[in-house]
Amino acid sequence: MMGCFTLSLLLLLLLLVDTPSSTCSSVLPLCNHHDNSNLLQFKNSFSINPSLYKDGWWSEEMGIYCSSYPKTVSWNNNTDCCEWDGVTCDTKSGHVIGLDLSCSMLEGEFHPNSTLFHLTHLQQLNLAFNNFSNSPIYPGIGNLVSLTHLNLSTSALAGDIPSTISHLSKLLSLDLSYNYELTLDESTWSRLIGNTTNMEELVLNVIDMSSIRETSLSLLMNFTSSLLFLNLAYTELHGRFPTGILGLPNLEELSLYVNEDLKVELPKSNWSTPLSVTVFPPFLAKLQNLRNLDLSNNKIHGKIPNWFSDNLLHTWKSMNFIDLSFNQLQGDLPIPANGTDYFAVSNNNFTGGIPSTLSLSTQLIFSHNHLSGTIPSMFCNATFLDALILSHNHLSGVIPQCLGALPDLTILDLQVNNLHGNIPTNFSQDYNFQTIKLNNNQLDGSLPRSLSNCIMLEVLDLAENNLEDVFPSWLEGLQELQVLSLRANKFHGTITSFGAKDPFPKLRIFDVSNNKFSGPLPTSFFENFQGMKDLSNGTHHPRGLLYMHSSSGAAYNDSVVVIIKGQSTELVRILTTFTTIDLSNNMFEGEIPHVIGELSSLKGLNLSHNKISGTIPQTLGNLTSLEWLDFSWNQLKGEIPMALTNLNFLAVLNLSENQLKGMIPTGKQFNTFQNDSYRGNPMLCGFPLSKSCDNDKEQPPSVFAEAKESLFGWKSVAVGYGCGVVFGMFLGSQLQWDMHVEWCLGPSLEGCL
Repeated sequence: MMGCFTLSLLLLLLLLVDTPSSTCSSVLPLCNHHDNSNLLQFKNSFSINPSLYKDGWWSEEMGIYCSSYPKTVSWNNNTDCCEWDGVTCDTKSGHVIGLDLSCSMLEGEFHPNSTLFHLTHLQQLNLAFNNFSNSPIYPGIGNLVSLTHLNLSTSALAGDIPSTISHLSKLLSLDLSYNYELTLDESTWSRLIGNTTNMEELVLNVIDMSSIRETSLSLLMNFTSSLLFLNLAYTELHGRFPTGILGLPNLEELSLYVNEDLKVELPKSNWSTPLSVTVFPPFLAKLQNLRNLDLSNNKIHGKIPNWFSDNLLHTWKSMNFIDLSFNQLQGDLPIPANGTDYFAVSNNNFTGGIPSTLSLSTQLIFSHNHLSGTIPSMFCNATFLDALILSHNHLSGVIPQCLGALPDLTILDLQVNNLHGNIPTNFSQDYNFQTIKLNNNQLDGSLPRSLSNCIMLEVLDLAENNLEDVFPSWLEGLQELQVLSLRANKFHGTITSFGAKDPFPKLRIFDVSNNKFSGPLPTSFFENFQGMKDLSNGTHHPRGLLYMHSSSGAAYNDSVVVIIKGQSTELVRILTTFTTIDLSNNMFEGEIPHVIGELSSLKGLNLSHNKISGTIPQTLGNLTSLEWLDFSWNQLKGEIPMALTNLNFLAVLNLSENQLKGMIPTGKQFNTFQNDSYRGNPMLCGFPLSKSCDNDKEQPPSVFAEAKESLFGWKSVAVGYGCGVVFGMFLGSQLQWDMHVEWCLGPSLEGCL
């Protein structure tokens, strides 16, 4: 009997040994039950807000794509937690060692005793791109002593970073960036740097580090061999930055962007005197691993020294990224090495022409300098060029025809130069153009029909040229177009639809002012401007308001010049919620379409200096986001609708030089407008004009008009009656202007009492 039992036991053991691992996993769950419970409680402490990343969201600035799928959807008690999205377990112990809930649409406040802090075996934790409602980082974070990677970027965290974060001595990577309300004090900084001597990546941009003194900054030298990436941009650092940091042997990327009170003390070279003119220390050339160099937004002045050009720009040790923008550099334009992907020297004082030997990098950003001469034909060979930004210079000549046919070009920005001739005519089907800005030049001729092939085009700005053509209705099929500016050219004729099913569905900025357009206003377009009807566009996001951005990876913001509240204004970044229509200074006629009242997100509407007649539609009272409204210098008649008092954000109103009549509405924003808003309308009366109305008491419009004609100048009236027609009025000689009108609605005098 005992032998039988022993034999059976041996057979069972052999069976277990030979069982495939997949079978074992189904019998023996991997997930530690405490970790399972802690994860579920952590999940249940937050809600999921799908609007955070509706249809997905891409941050070009940080190289992050957030999908529209919340990872915690897969978390439930019926499955092993090691199979949940975003969870990684140790295959032996079953403990959770990795948790990636980035872009998971989590919303709500952290709890001080969050069960997250019980996951003490965690080695990697990523909660970036969620919305934690300005919660602090609680001291419990210090319990996670096994962490090597911690990413809490862009998650709406606030308050002081706790000193317990210094307990995470195994950290190799720490990213707390883009939490605008976070503060790092000197004591916590010192403990953190002192205890994490193997740090490879430290990203703290946009964190408030203003309390940290320069003596504490020198602690960065503890990372003598480990540090690869250091980002302290927008941190309000001040004092002198330790020069030795620039000499760390393995440093690949350093960003001190926009720290206006931070001074970099230049080290002495091997020569006997310190550098004086340039702030490019020679030891930069010794950094053999340097691939990304960002010295933008500083006060670097003088010419770029030869050794810098020879060692960093002209070798085939090519660099990925060089940004010298927003400084005070001068001299000839530097030439990057072949193979450099990203080269930006915008907003400096470089002069001369564009070198014909220029390396054709992926992105060339030379805007806001003093460059002259022509655009070299060598760009015709730049088959990999995806951003050519030469705006705000003194370039002349014609635009090379080949630029319209470069297969990878997404951004062509040549605005504010002295270019003349025609626009390239060979824009081909499916090319990737996203932004074309040729405004403020001397271009002439007509628009090339091939522009309709740029199916991904979002911004087309051709303003301030000498272009002469009819309205390009054939552009209405561009489903991605958001900005169309033809301002100040010689366009003429009527604006009519070309027959597309949904013309201009995403258009948000429509500016055809200062041309010679005529005929009725384009009602069919107003009916289809869906991009001006969605009030929720771009408003739900943990980072707040969003801007149009480039998908090319270039450090480039779409911009546009618009007339806002009567002033010419350059929007250097375009909010995704900004919408405006400007048809001013043309020869439009006819009435204002009622359908404009459906453009509920409209910020500005300018129809001034035309020949528009009829009345102001009551439906305009639905434009509750409107901030400026200009109908001046037209032929509008009738009264100003009381519905316009619903426009609570209206800051500028101009109805001058029309034929409006009657009492000016009062209340809300209308109490803030001055005489200039109404001048040139002799039949208007009431506040703020000096001309008062016959009866200041609010009355129905028809009664007001009849009473004005009947009572003006009377000293007394008789009482009369009539069924629905006759009315009686009494005016005492002492009342004069303070008159009271009573209607007789009954069949006898009894109805008048």
